[in-house]
Amino acid sequence: MTETIETLREKMEAAARALDFEEARRLRDRINLMRGGATPEEAAEADPAGLVRQQPGAMGLGTSQQRMTPPPGWQPPPKPDPMTAGRNRRGARRS
Repeated sequence: MTETIETLREKMEAAARALDFEEARRLRDRINLMRGGATPEEAAEADPAGLVRQQPGAMGLGTSQQRMTPPPGWQPPPKPDPMTAGRNRRGARRS
């Protein structure tokens, strides 16, 4: 059974009148998907919440940032020589 935007709008308004706001929100999202070009079947199956379960081990403990991996072949830059700290290129002391 394919539902049109008009029938979904009527159901949404009826749900809002019955104070079932979660159902009204779900119907509103389906209407927006259909207006965006989705078929009624795609709109019914879509999860408009945008929530996806995290994969175990994909994130570090206590952070939402993924672990950064350096590109292949990358080496850290050499550390500065402590004997040349405070001197310019000609060897004179910086003031």
